[in-house]
Amino acid sequence: MDGEAVHYAALSKQIWDYAEIGYQEQKSSAALAQELRSAGFQVEMGVAKMPTSIVASAGQGKPVIVIIGEYDALPGLSQKPVPQRDAVVAGGSGHGCGHNLFGVAALHAAIAARRAMVERKIPGTLRFYGTPAEEGGGGKIHMIRAGLFTDVDAVITWHPWDSNAASNQNWLANVAAHFHFTGKAAHAAAAPEAGRSALDAAMIMTHAVDLMREHVPQETRMHYILNNAGAAVNIVPDRTEVVLMARHPDKQTLDGIWERVLNCAQAGALATGTQMTFEVSSSYANMLSNTTLTSLIDRNLRKVGGYQYSSEERSFAETIRPTLPARAPDDWHESIRPILSGVFSASTDVGDVSYNVPTAQFVAATWVPGTAAHSWQSTAASGMTIGQKGMMVAAKTLAVSALDLFSDPGTLTAARAEFTKAMTGREYKSQHPLEVRPR
Repeated sequence: MDGEAVHYAALSKQIWDYAEIGYQEQKSSAALAQELRSAGFQVEMGVAKMPTSIVASAGQGKPVIVIIGEYDALPGLSQKPVPQRDAVVAGGSGHGCGHNLFGVAALHAAIAARRAMVERKIPGTLRFYGTPAEEGGGGKIHMIRAGLFTDVDAVITWHPWDSNAASNQNWLANVAAHFHFTGKAAHAAAAPEAGRSALDAAMIMTHAVDLMREHVPQETRMHYILNNAGAAVNIVPDRTEVVLMARHPDKQTLDGIWERVLNCAQAGALATGTQMTFEVSSSYANMLSNTTLTSLIDRNLRKVGGYQYSSEERSFAETIRPTLPARAPDDWHESIRPILSGVFSASTDVGDVSYNVPTAQFVAATWVPGTAAHSWQSTAASGMTIGQKGMMVAAKTLAVSALDLFSDPGTLTAARAEFTKAMTGREYKSQHPLEVRPR
């Protein structure tokens, strides 16, 4: 695989340059699909009513192993691959979560694993799923609803990060919605009694949510913004929107918290004589870990190992470190950390996949240690050789792990048994919108 590193580094930089946000990844998905066709995969695009989705398949029969890739960028994070803030396009999008690396590593792993399967005559079906719009669009949820995970035996994937580690972490479930308050405009001084303030309703809702923070489990996260708070100070606002997201490590617990959030919104409308409607914009499940698959990935990640910085990369790291939120151990790109556990305070639609099929995810050091995701620093590293070296660690780990799963049916049996036990007493339901919603 090392002999192809230059080619896949160039592909990751190409997708980094495109920097296409969710459901608009036309160039990125086309580039990935062409690579897969050239490698002999049967490629279908536009699955689950998403034009930028990819299902690439090779081989036949059982088991069916899926490697997931992502390739959507984030708005507002345009950044050159340099260690100081410098946008390519002011206000433009950028790969602040490293999905340019994510998708290419997964693709490289699928191609390398399939090549080995052919050479060694290993039976089974290997698929690459290109999943659009992880950043709030829930592409994987639409693929779940389309039945694309029904016959799958295991899913493995990874994520760019500032260190190398297999992960049993539980990512947070979330629900996000747009709350629309409609009141009645009036002159704020001459006839305030004739008005019904949508802004007042929104403020009552958010104040009630703030008071509720004391009375929810401490792992809960609730955050919001206000849109359209008013046109002029002397006009009673007749339309205001609250965009709110709530998160918790357990999907069922979050469902109860969300009902209380809805009550807060209704209270705002009742108190002000306004009308309230809402629409859920996204909803992700928490992550169900699978220690069987995680242990396999951990073993292979340790076999692959980390990587060394060149002098140029070391200079980049030293220049960017003073801008980072925390100083982390300098050798995280070289070493493999113990398996990560506990709760990770972010969300991913990989969690929804984990409610449907045994799933495992790991991280690889594509950013300078201490870098936060969704930052200009992570965007910069994702577009240069530090990110590309970490991407190769991920690709090798995924490829070897996939081959192990095809060769060892006992691991798949154990992973399925663990998944069945984890789902006892649980039911997968998603509030995510049924229709695909481009940003």
